Amino acid sequence: MSLTKKIIIFMVVGAIVGIAINYFGYNKTPFVETYLTGGLFKVVGKLFLNALRMMVVPLVFVSLFCGAAALREPSQLGKLGGKTLLFYLFTTAIALTIAISMAYLINPGLGFDIPNDYPKYVAKEAPSFVDVLINMVPTNPIKAMAQGNMLQIIVFSILLGLAATMAGKPGEKIIDFMQNINDVVMKLVHIIMEFAPYAVFALIAIVFADLGAKAIGDLAKYFFTVMLVLMIHAFIVYPTLLSVFGKINPITFLKKIQTAVVFAFGSASSNATIPVTLRTVTKRMGVDKSVASFTIPFGATINMDGTAIMQGVATVFIAQAFGFDLTLAQLGTVVLMATMASIGTAGVPGVGLLMLAGVLEQVGLPVEAIGIILGIDRLLDMTRTAVNITGDAAVTCIVAKSAGKLDEEVFNDPEAGIIEE
Repeated sequence: MSLTKKIIIFMVVGAIVGIAINYFGYNKTPFVETYLTGGLFKVVGKLFLNALRMMVVPLVFVSLFCGAAALREPSQLGKLGGKTLLFYLFTTAIALTIAISMAYLINPGLGFDIPNDYPKYVAKEAPSFVDVLINMVPTNPIKAMAQGNMLQIIVFSILLGLAATMAGKPGEKIIDFMQNINDVVMKLVHIIMEFAPYAVFALIAIVFADLGAKAIGDLAKYFFTVMLVLMIHAFIVYPTLLSVFGKINPITFLKKIQTAVVFAFGSASSNATIPVTLRTVTKRMGVDKSVASFTIPFGATINMDGTAIMQGVATVFIAQAFGFDLTLAQLGTVVLMATMASIGTAGVPGVGLLMLAGVLEQVGLPVEAIGIILGIDRLLDMTRTAVNITGDAAVTCIVAKSAGKLDEEVFNDPEAGIIEE
């Protein structure tokens, strides 16, 4: 059985187990809290996530180095980076526009009774866009790697790769060494991925045991509005862009992205999914490593279409719930702010809610209202992470095709890169 099928089966079983635990009230019993959801399931899920996070920095560093070295010319990197950034911002703007339009069509906040005891949300201070640009270049690359600062790692890796290319024979030795390390790191990712089904089962079971099916409750209209727009973006917008700009089969793409999507859903972390997404686009879809090693980590850092959709719907929902009428200018501000914030808040923990807090402040809505949607945000976070990495992979395929770096024979081969036992 392929890894994708196993992950999907274990994910469904995990959801059933979690809902059953919650439904029968076992989630509050000492045994389940101590030994099951807080014990076995937590250990299995966290160990796997830690193993993948362990791989993120070395994988991104080595693969980006090799990718930059393979480009040979700095001008190639500039074209690749510029095209990738424009596509990421373009898809984010589309996501926000659809989200706001659908929110006004469905009106999820009209008639919503604001609870008096909703959890208070205290917004953290986001770094300014200028500070993010300045901090892109690390003063200490080792510290950047230790802290997992992805933008700084990306910049340092690319510069080092280009320097190795220009250094002649000494650079060739370093490039060969790094390519060997890259092969070993990818093999380790392959080994770790064999444990993915069990980890996804544990992670999903924990979420549903805590929240249960009834967690949606009063926020059902908001929840399903966000879910609807996420589905539209994943199954209509991305396939359309792949067909129009990439001239490649979107159905094949959606079939091959399944493993990465399911794991992103279970982990709710774009960064933790980088090794899986990178392997999927290179081995399953035939994207050259010189492109994928740049676009995938870059996308995991700045491309947040799913998060943008949540922000668009949440802004309209909160405005309607509190009786605010947003002007056309304010809606334009929401689109612009959320699109730019996808770069400006890169690498900040809790980035989705942090970005939403900044958007609400700009249009004069109460930031504390985020507390209303906190209860179901975990479920939405899982889905929007899956949409985020789908966008990363779609843009990667489009950019690779435009640069002649997509092996269409591999892309069209249904068996290419499948992990089997």
